[in-house]
Amino acid sequence: MYFYSCSEQAQDSSRAAMAASTSHWHSYLGVIVSRERQRLEHFQQAENILLTLLEVVHAREPRFLVDYARNLEAFEFALCASEDAVTVEVPLRIDGDALRVLACQPGDTSVGHLPGPGTCYLQVSPSRTDLEDWTSAMGVMEHGGGAGCLVPGKVLQHLKELLVSAIVHCQRCFLLQPGDLSAEHLQEDAMELSLLIRSSWKTIRFDIIPVVRRQQEPLQLKGRQSDRGFPEGSLRKATEEAHFVPASPHCWRSSTHVPILKLLQAVDTLKGPRLDSLRLLNQLHSQDWGEEGGKGGLTFNHLKMVLLWSTEFFPSPEDWQDLEGSVYRLLVILLRCLATRHLPHFLHPEENLFQGEALDFASIYCKVDSFAREPQRFLRFHFGLPERTVSWQADPSTQALLQLPTENRSYWDTAYFDILLSQFQVYQIQDGMRHSAMSQLLSKIQEEIPQQS
Repeated sequence: MYFYSCSEQAQDSSRAAMAASTSHWHSYLGVIVSRERQRLEHFQQAENILLTLLEVVHAREPRFLVDYARNLEAFEFALCASEDAVTVEVPLRIDGDALRVLACQPGDTSVGHLPGPGTCYLQVSPSRTDLEDWTSAMGVMEHGGGAGCLVPGKVLQHLKELLVSAIVHCQRCFLLQPGDLSAEHLQEDAMELSLLIRSSWKTIRFDIIPVVRRQQEPLQLKGRQSDRGFPEGSLRKATEEAHFVPASPHCWRSSTHVPILKLLQAVDTLKGPRLDSLRLLNQLHSQDWGEEGGKGGLTFNHLKMVLLWSTEFFPSPEDWQDLEGSVYRLLVILLRCLATRHLPHFLHPEENLFQGEALDFASIYCKVDSFAREPQRFLRFHFGLPERTVSWQADPSTQALLQLPTENRSYWDTAYFDILLSQFQVYQIQDGMRHSAMSQLLSKIQEEIPQQS
């Protein structure tokens, strides 16, 4: 008769625990994924109503185009468990390459407003007669020696009037059923035109934004390796076209909404549960990490940025072999950003996406860290109040690591996040170079952080 030794019993117990844990993670994800088909059906039904309206707008004003390529919006909507608005761009029929982009200056008050950072004017060339139909219909704003600029506020107002007219037309022609649509969120001073469209029992908010598209030089990531972790050419394809949307009644800004979605689609072509990690964290955010009243918490946009950074910092397929390990690649970056109150934009790292956000960082950090330490307690669906974290206590060594100064670029790179992964005991990388880089950085950190008594 054969008897297990103590070590064999321990190994069997460990394997059984790991199998149970893996099953837990995948069961939770399975429910999330099963809901996506229905979410996509709701989106397509609501999208058909919106396209009908935009077709009427285009018939009455051909300068506003209908973009039928909505695969990016559908892709994002299916991923997102929360009820965030869907951004819909309405392209202007205009040669964007014929416009001159002029940066708004902080001291420019000639038009009675203070421009925000990163805003610009779109100057109309007087030699281009094909732009006269825009300037004659919308008017221009004089700027810099009498040069005319396209005015986003007037474009928005014209589009809004056309949308209201299209809604009335569709109602009279019985193209809309009672309750299909609500325009109550249309606001005079908003930089988007919001419509609530009902699809079956679900209501979806669409934020309609006029956009000027213009070819540009693909973005160069200063001090970073281009396409690191992404399919080759992804960054070039995502950023070769600029999308200018209204920033104020007088200024435009370059939107990164579409480029970021294109990068997400590129991530989806890579092996490993990368997008599954985003799905899972977004569900937790929607279910357990929200703030009172559903305001002031993390957004899906924040989590998208975290996934893109994790794709760059963890370029090896070895990092994305299993769901649990993949989720922790996002978690360590998210915890770092919450601890420092600093989430850099992936394409423009100088921009802090937490700047100006009414976030309760301490509360959100507590919830995210609680999940990182006891994931099994949160990997279940429930209705009503979120899972409580009243017994949470911070780990001093992890907190000290997370609060290292953001000015030091060594603390925003792979070796640093490898150290954090080892803190959560999910670092299983065999790469010798990464082990060496992590050890060197850890020695440096230990010199900077006073030893815990």
